[in-house]
Amino acid sequence: MNLLFLCNQGENRSRTAKELFQGKVLHELRSAGFYSESCPATLETLEWADAIVVFEEVHVEKLKQEHPEIWFEKRIINLDILDVYNYQQEELKGLLESKMEEWWGLFE
Repeated sequence: MNLLFLCNQGENRSRTAKELFQGKVLHELRSAGFYSESCPATLETLEWADAIVVFEEVHVEKLKQEHPEIWFEKRIINLDILDVYNYQQEELKGLLESKMEEWWGLFE
């Protein structure tokens, strides 16, 4: 299973999520950002993913508007974590662990 964590810049939330779960789960993980130059959410990256984990409803809507085929074909999960956390912030890691706990069963 290929799992993509996708946020605004790909620097704080999605990157923390990828690094937090890397090695803990038997999935291929990547992170990207809608507005990132270093790790952009390209069509190739979106197509690679079996499931896409986003962090805000605005991300779901952006996928729906800009890539309706991806939105229709892929499982999209919104963790509802606002962009107020820094990279590797302990509170962010705790939220990620608790919110992803309910979803891991879907990816087995």
